[in-house]
Amino acid sequence: MGDEWIERAVVAGVVLLATLVVARLVDRTISRRFELRPETLTVYRVVHRSILAVIIAVGVLSALLVFPPVRAVAGSILASSAVIALIVGLAAQSTLANFVAGILVAFTQPLRLGDNVAVAGATGTVQQIGLTYTVIRAHDGARYFVPNAKLASDTIRNATIAGAEHLVAVKVTVPLTADLDRVLAVLLEEAQRLPDDMTVREPNVRVSQLDPSGAVVTAEVWSRTAGRADELASMLRRAASDRLKSEGFYS
Repeated sequence: MGDEWIERAVVAGVVLLATLVVARLVDRTISRRFELRPETLTVYRVVHRSILAVIIAVGVLSALLVFPPVRAVAGSILASSAVIALIVGLAAQSTLANFVAGILVAFTQPLRLGDNVAVAGATGTVQQIGLTYTVIRAHDGARYFVPNAKLASDTIRNATIAGAEHLVAVKVTVPLTADLDRVLAVLLEEAQRLPDDMTVREPNVRVSQLDPSGAVVTAEVWSRTAGRADELASMLRRAASDRLKSEGFYS
């Protein structure tokens, strides 16, 4: 009996490990950074998180079903119409309602990443659209976490969506040993040197990701028109590369 449980535990562990590997591979595959338009980037981010959540959920469930008691409980749950009715009821509530609303917002797009909006008492720039919450960065740096269900039901004032401006996000990777404060300062200087007739608003530079291969720093600038966004991104990439080399961050 003990050997059987050990065997099942090993199988469950292998399933979980395989799930993590698959999730990581999918994450790396669909996380390749392109200069996407705001509406495309918004859908991409939400779908990206949804796919990873589904993979992890399926993997954990598969690992648990290796154990007979868990399978028995799962079978009784699925056979119970009362519990199924309860699950359907919960789907209309809080967490699942926010999840469904997030998908709807991503595709209908009353707001997009980078838009200046006012909704549910929050005013600022849309920084992230998550599975259940949307993050809006206020002008003073504070963050509002707005439930996606609110976005689907409240009136949204969007000052950007009808405009010609286009958000350009240029990402660079530097070694983890680099002085990140200096990197941020250098990239901000280069972003501020871009031609005034091509940009609007103040640029923003932030550390957007850390992993074993290095730190990813994102410089965000606003192009006056979508037509000049690629040119602006190219200028910023060249300037950032030359400056980081001269500062000794790249060999």
